[in-house]
Amino acid sequence: MIQRTAVVFVALILAVAALAMAADDAVTGVVNINTAGSEQLQLLPRVGPALANRIIEFRESNGLFKTVDELVAVKGIGETSLAKLEPFITTSGATTLESKVRLPRSSGSGSPTAS
Repeated sequence: MIQRTAVVFVALILAVAALAMAADDAVTGVVNINTAGSEQLQLLPRVGPALANRIIEFRESNGLFKTVDELVAVKGIGETSLAKLEPFITTSGATTLESKVRLPRSSGSGSPTAS
């Protein structure tokens, strides 16, 4: 009986710890694509130095983005990429994202994590 109680107790502790870690990994914040520099843009999922620079060059050549949908005009960003970026981008306000967003490689579903 004591062993069974101990096993249940340990399982409960592990479950609570896993939930706490998942909550800590949730990404909050956005990147303003009209004001962000290269390093800030690279916080976005699957955006590296080359794509960040293309976003900046496009913005400098064509003016500020009026909507986030206009990002599809940047080489390397299609509808699928935009769908993954949308929760983390804005065209106004401050950039508040502080950690790199890493999305799962598989189906792209699930909650994003920061690292």
